[in-house]
Amino acid sequence: MARRDIHVVPAPSGGWSVMKTGAERASKNFDQKTAAVDYGRRVSRAERSELVIHKKDGTIQQKDSYGGDPLPPKDKR
Repeated sequence: MARRDIHVVPAPSGGWSVMKTGAERASKNFDQKTAAVDYGRRVSRAERSELVIHKKDGTIQQKDSYGGDPLPPKDKR
């Protein structure tokens, strides 16, 4: 099954959009980035996916994994 990461991206018409990987349309649009990140984080936790936060220029700013990580950290016992 393909990964369905959640992306917070700049919206073409201004503001910020939350989209799933491969989606043509945004799940939801926001005026402020913080609101978009909060919503994206809730969706990522619920779907146990990765949250990818982009900068205004479209480059990746940060990634947070909420499960389903293909390379989880090793246990340090």
